[in-house]
Amino acid sequence: MELVESSAFWIGLLKIVWVNIMLSGDNVVVIALASHSLPSSQQKKAVIFGSAAAIVLRVILTIFAVQLLQLPWLKAMGAVLLVWIGIQLLTDDTEERHFNEASNLISAIKIIVVADLVMSLDNVLAVAAAADNAPPQARLILVALGLGLSIPVVIFGSGIVLKLMKRFPMIVTLGAMLIGWIAGEMLAKEEIVAIYTHSSVALQTLFSIAGALFVLAIGKFKLRRIRSGTPAPGE
Repeated sequence: MELVESSAFWIGLLKIVWVNIMLSGDNVVVIALASHSLPSSQQKKAVIFGSAAAIVLRVILTIFAVQLLQLPWLKAMGAVLLVWIGIQLLTDDTEERHFNEASNLISAIKIIVVADLVMSLDNVLAVAAAADNAPPQARLILVALGLGLSIPVVIFGSGIVLKLMKRFPMIVTLGAMLIGWIAGEMLAKEEIVAIYTHSSVALQTLFSIAGALFVLAIGKFKLRRIRSGTPAPGE
């Protein structure tokens, strides 16, 4: 009870919620992209279950954030994974469906969870920092509460983006390019690459642009192969 009555507890909670709202834009786009090709009846399920699972795993990731971010090549592997996800999301709605609806729903949830975790590698440090000034015994509770309270924001935001995607299909392409941009940004922060990029904003931006264009180029190439009936390499 004393913990809840502490002003430091509530200040820490507000900071975590605010940080999550500010950093949830990318995640909202990914959730909407992963859900948009599902039947309308399953879109809400994918958004709710995917968001909830991603938030729970983000709490766990936050606990081990500092140690995880020190692993070599973690950001590079994350960047490669994001590029793959971006390409998949760009071509997902045009590919033939060989699975039942339940399988498609599970696939969408998997993409949401994996993409959210990869994109949250840096974000969790901000959450951990926001909780740092709170009483030690309250930090884990604060992180869980703060991330939990951000679920409605993510779900609401994803719903809006889904509606926009139906009206403006170009948003799907832009969303996939955004994931490529984040992948390039993440690769530029990899330790061995950051030696050359950390002091150059232009070089960092170049990596981001290259990531976005790479996803677009491979995605369009794959789309052409699908539409022509020719399987893409490796399929």
